[in-house]
Amino acid sequence: MSYKVIKQKESLLHLAFHVEPADYQADLESAAKKISMRVAVKGFRKGSVPYDVIKKEIGEMSILQEALQVIVQREYIAAVKELDAEIVGTPKIEIKTLAPGNVLEFEAICALVPEITLPKISSISVNVRKKASDAAKIDETINAVRGMHAIEKPKSGGASRTDKLVLDMSMSLDNVPIEGGQAKDYQVYLSEDHYIPGFNKEVEGLKKGDKKSFTIGFPESHYQKQLAGKNVVFDVAVKEVFERILPEATDELAKKLGQESMEALRMLVANNLEKEAEQKAMQAAEIEMLDKLIEKTKFDTIPEVIVDAERTKMFYELKADIEKNGITIDQYLSDIKKTEKELYEGFKQQAEKRAKAALLSRQVAKEQNLIATDEEIEKELEKMRETYKNNKEYLERVNSAEAKETIATTIQNRKVMDYLKEQIIQQ
Repeated sequence: MSYKVIKQKESLLHLAFHVEPADYQADLESAAKKISMRVAVKGFRKGSVPYDVIKKEIGEMSILQEALQVIVQREYIAAVKELDAEIVGTPKIEIKTLAPGNVLEFEAICALVPEITLPKISSISVNVRKKASDAAKIDETINAVRGMHAIEKPKSGGASRTDKLVLDMSMSLDNVPIEGGQAKDYQVYLSEDHYIPGFNKEVEGLKKGDKKSFTIGFPESHYQKQLAGKNVVFDVAVKEVFERILPEATDELAKKLGQESMEALRMLVANNLEKEAEQKAMQAAEIEMLDKLIEKTKFDTIPEVIVDAERTKMFYELKADIEKNGITIDQYLSDIKKTEKELYEGFKQQAEKRAKAALLSRQVAKEQNLIATDEEIEKELEKMRETYKNNKEYLERVNSAEAKETIATTIQNRKVMDYLKEQIIQQ
């Protein structure tokens, strides 16, 4: 291992690494073996192709790129341990020289843990505020269950009350069709709140064959951020209207649902609503608890690299969320009229808060000696190995040092939250 410290100050550590070819040759051979499990080479079984043959087939550069992450991670971790540096977050890695048979050169910029002074935990108190479920909520749930067992009959007149419409729908914004905003045979239940407030009112009274164009202003709080606060034009064509006849709320219906009576079904629903309310109340209390802890904790300067790492996580979390709704990140940025850089800037305040929460959790774990044991880590790994036993590529990731570190951090954070809740939250 060869490295030098380029710069070290209160919040950052900047390292430069030089790795000789002889020091990473074993990594190349290991990478070639992994590649041979994926690449078919005539005359050889998968996983048993000699190194020189793989090198000839795909090139030494491809092998080096396969091994790169393992080399960089090993050298970086060894240097941090030797320096006895307290690092937090993921380092920024920049590859300087990458060529087969040559010295591998890369630099790492990592964040040093800032000084943190926790408040007196006993001085903070949070109450769990649970909303009691009422009879109206129970009735609403029972009616939803009745709706799942409704008999549907075609209707010639206009849709009303508990009817269902089947329609084709198209959404547009500023005369441009919204990506993912077109639907065929879209079902609308008038007795249920639509995810777009005001939609049901617009289609109520329509009958088979009717067409209608209307505009709805999406609320500012709408979960589709690219549409929140916008006026969206809808064009609908009704294909069918069904009258829905709901079964009576009788013991007979309850028995079909596995309960002895309607009273027993109502009790089951009430218990489930109670548990849901308790869960939501606890989640709200946990957020309030962390907010109070962050407010009362003294933080030295937080390295920008930590905040940037959180912003990157937030970006990919948002990307995954909107892609679930069939929208690309480019379309989203176009809809909200922002660049990717502007979006990142908007994440800054929340990213700082998340970074503080992570640092706070780390400090509590250190002071209270809350760590993940080897047995706990192995138990979680075994669960993952069992779940992905037929996925060789994922199994390799599960057995990596990075996966073990992630699991250890998750377990530690869980222990910290349990400790803090026990000390702060009043049931």
